[in-house]
Amino acid sequence: MKSNMGIVRVLKQAILLGVVMVWVTIPESQGQTKRVRSVGQKTPPVKPTPQPKTTPPPTAPTSDTNKKADVEADAGEVLRIESKLVAVPVSVTDTKGEPVRNLKPEDFRLEEEGKMQQLVALGDPGKTPVELSLVFDVSGSVYERFKFQQDAAARFLRQVVKPKDTVSIFSIGLFAKMTAGRTEELDKALTGLMSMTPTKEGTAFFDTVGDAAKYIGKTAEPGTRHVIVVISDGEDNNSERFSLRDVGQELQRNDCLFYSINPSGPSIWLNKVSLKGHQGMTTLAQQTGGAVFLPEKFEDLDAVFRQIAAELQAQYLLGYYSSDEKADGGFRKIAVNVPNRPDLRVRARQGYYAPKA
Repeated sequence: MKSNMGIVRVLKQAILLGVVMVWVTIPESQGQTKRVRSVGQKTPPVKPTPQPKTTPPPTAPTSDTNKKADVEADAGEVLRIESKLVAVPVSVTDTKGEPVRNLKPEDFRLEEEGKMQQLVALGDPGKTPVELSLVFDVSGSVYERFKFQQDAAARFLRQVVKPKDTVSIFSIGLFAKMTAGRTEELDKALTGLMSMTPTKEGTAFFDTVGDAAKYIGKTAEPGTRHVIVVISDGEDNNSERFSLRDVGQELQRNDCLFYSINPSGPSIWLNKVSLKGHQGMTTLAQQTGGAVFLPEKFEDLDAVFRQIAAELQAQYLLGYYSSDEKADGGFRKIAVNVPNRPDLRVRARQGYYAPKA
């Protein structure tokens, strides 16, 4: 009882002296709080201000890398500005078609909608990991050449896949099908590839390539190169979800390079359906900075695969933060060249889709 009376007496003295203990909470940039005690100020009682409930921002897709700048406002609040890092794989060859490996970021010039952008290298040439999707046609149009193509593709995977690279396998048939999910284990990828059997059914080419692009965009690690290699004639007679235009957009949205190998040879010039299929694959390769190959005979397949492997192992990965910070989801054209080496051939994606708020 005496101790309680002592406490009451101390409180009364504090009130008479006009001393109030005030706790002020100031947000810090790390999301913690810092408490500051102000003593000796005569202030009216302060009711605690209820903190509004906040919803965490949505997690960005794994294929995107964000730059964040924290700006402290006068009131102690933090303003976060986010901008999408645009990754641009670039292939450079000389007049003989050989990869050029000794260029630096300052040797390149990249323009977005006609405005020059500041570039950074995202790794040494050919050293950034590859997220590879091999898309293999098992439909009736390639039935006669199936086994030879399958063996050549297996040799390609053994040659190109390095530690930290990943592989997924899709088959183009009557419907799109994934036969091996994303894996760093080459043996698992090869098992998926060799488990495929040819059919004489229809071809859902666009649906399969679209699914492969979406899968890479969903599962890839940041800072990797996204590559789709297709072995097909490009003919489509059974897709229900994607058109050629849709596939082009999906490849761009998921930062995918598109390479295609058409095993049909010169026979594509004999009918309009085959020619249309090949032209469609050419369009996709041009849009993304990849390449299209039309070997004259089956035996040339290994040489084509070696050429793709050599290019991937010498490829530059450049990046920049766009000077246009509008999050409107629009398509922005880009152009890449090496001004001081007009003799070089430079291939890169033709543009990208901006983030959408």
